This record gives sequence, C-alpha cells and structure tokens, in this order.
Amino acid sequence: MKKIKPLIALLLISIVIISLNSCTACKGENPSAKIINNGTSKASVQIKTSEGNTVNINNVDPGTSSSYASYAAGLVTFTITVSNKDYVETVQMQECYDYDIAIDANNNITTTAKDRND
Repeated sequence: MKKIKPLIALLLISIVIISLNSCTACKGENPSAKIINNGTSKASVQIKTSEGNTVNINNVDPGTSSSYASYAAGLVTFTITVSNKDYVETVQMQECYDYDIAIDANNNITTTAKDRND
C-alpha cells in the first residue's frame, strides 16, 4: 500500500502536466492571412517574407473573402492592390497568429491579428 500512494500521486501529477501542456492550440505554427473584401473592386495581396518567399492572394471579388494563406514568421512586407493602387506595409509577424486584411466600402484597409491560442 505504501508503494501505491506515491505511484498514484505521480500519475495524477503527470495527468495535470499533460492537461496543462495540451491546452495550447498552436505550437510554433506559421502565421496566415486572408483578405476580406468589402471594397468596390477586386483586391490582391502579395506577402513577402524576410526569407525571400512570396505568397499571393489574388483577385478577391468585392463582397467575398479569401481562404487563409500561410507564410513564414518574421519581417513581412504586404503589398495590397485595390483599384490599381498599391498599399505597402512592413510588419513583424509572429507564429500562431491569423491576420485579417479587411477592405471597407471606401477601400480603406485595416489589419486585425488573432492569436490562435485565445
């Protein structure tokens, strides 16, 4: 009986540690972005990572949104094109975040970051 109590305690501690560790939904996954186009014309975004890779989300029609596209974390340059006008922004992107690039009816652009662990 004396040997069983420490074994049970160890088992319970192990279960608690595993439970706490598995609460995190995202572990080191690359960030991703999508376009939500509520603007007046098609929109596209080119995502250039600091590693030199490029991801494109092209020709998103007004009133629609794209699916998420994944890219490497780090310093990222977004080139967003709406009505043949380019908007360029360079941002430090973190792992485990989804970014919504929203274009409103006046073709104003806002970006919202969502932590996948929230």
